[in-house]
Amino acid sequence: MTHTTTHTVMIGAPAKVVYDLVADVTTWPYTFGPTVHAEVFERDGSTERLRLHAFANGDVRTWTSRRELDPANLHVKFEQERSAAPVKTMGGEWRIVPIADSATRVDLLHHFTAAQPEAVDLILNAVNNNSDAELAALKRAAEYGDDYDKLVLSFSDSITIHAGRKDVFDFLYRSDLWPQRLPHVARLDLKEAVTGVQSMEMDTRSPDGSIHTTHSVRVCFPYDSIVYKQTATPPIMAAHVGRWTLRAIGDGIEAGIEATSHHTVVIRPEVVTEVLGPDGTLERARELIRHALGTNSLTTLRHAKEFAENG
Repeated sequence: MTHTTTHTVMIGAPAKVVYDLVADVTTWPYTFGPTVHAEVFERDGSTERLRLHAFANGDVRTWTSRRELDPANLHVKFEQERSAAPVKTMGGEWRIVPIADSATRVDLLHHFTAAQPEAVDLILNAVNNNSDAELAALKRAAEYGDDYDKLVLSFSDSITIHAGRKDVFDFLYRSDLWPQRLPHVARLDLKEAVTGVQSMEMDTRSPDGSIHTTHSVRVCFPYDSIVYKQTATPPIMAAHVGRWTLRAIGDGIEAGIEATSHHTVVIRPEVVTEVLGPDGTLERARELIRHALGTNSLTTLRHAKEFAENG
């Protein structure tokens, strides 16, 4: 039996702005709360094939989907090619409907079948929760308008490591050992119920001695990359996602690995002065976040370099 749902939201923004946010999946991890990782691994004209990792009922699920983009009509159809149990089939459509120059209705439709009848309510709960969360996030991002780009901070730092990729990857993967290996990590609780999908709670020590606790989920792709998303962020951040990537460079005695830490943060403008004081600005927030995250990431990469090169 096929089950259907429809979720709707009104957005105070032009339809094209809304459509572009839906069409570009590279923004989903930091725009949509449920999405942990999204990548396009095949594109042919208006057809895309995606690999997605997202929360469903509290657990990270992965699946592949095919999408048909229709920018003329502002529609995006999707169909899962390989679903995650207990979903048997899943598909749907984003319909972006212009109501006025700066007013848009978005209908998010789903249809699905369950692998077992008793799983229908579980799937329905996940679809309802994720759809509501995605539409609310889409509304926030679209209504920021041009300011949304100013709230998104993306940057990366790289170092060269003359060692095998596996050794570098293992240092990053075994984050349960970071309290013994990294000076800024005071405590780390790591769980990996599904191979390659990690849940991590970490206490980070700041230069002033204060401790900050973060919660993250990580998806590991041996021996190329680890992507992660903070599920509990500091007050000044609406979202924080990141990625460790390892790329082989050079050859012979010059062979090595370019290890890179990538970060994307969305800043909450309404709390900037609350967190930084009455003179706090968005630019100052960007500078402080860039410095804090970059310093910790480079510290991690330098220790990974020492570990991999010296054993």
